[in-house]
Amino acid sequence: MVIAMPMPTPEPKKKKKPASHSGDGTFFDPGLGACGTTANDNSMIVALAAPDFDPSTPNGNPNKNSLCGKRVRIFRNEKSVDAIVQDRCPPCKSGDIDMSPAVFKHIANPSEGRILVSWQYI
Repeated sequence: MVIAMPMPTPEPKKKKKPASHSGDGTFFDPGLGACGTTANDNSMIVALAAPDFDPSTPNGNPNKNSLCGKRVRIFRNEKSVDAIVQDRCPPCKSGDIDMSPAVFKHIANPSEGRILVSWQYI
C-alpha cells in the first residue's frame, strides 16, 4: 500500500525592494569629482555622503569606488529624478545626498536649498 503525503506548496518569491535611504537633499557646484570624472551644473550626477561612499573605496582610492557610476533614484513628494553617483560629500551625514543643480531642479526649487528626500540605487 502506498500512502501519498501532500507536498507543501512553495511560497512565491517576493521581489526584493531596493534599499531606501533618506536624509537631506542639497545641491553643489560640480567639478572634478571623487570618482575621477569632471561634471558641470547640467550633469545629472550626485555626491553620496562620505559615510555611505567611503566603505566601498578600495585602498583609499575613490576613483576605484564600486559606487561610482551607479544610478540612483531620488524621491521628494510626488516627484522623482534619476542620477549617477560621481562624487563624495564630506560634510553630509549618512543618508544625505548632494545633487548637481540640474538634478535638484527636477524635484525642488533651488531657493529651498535643503530638502528632505529619500533615494535608492536602481
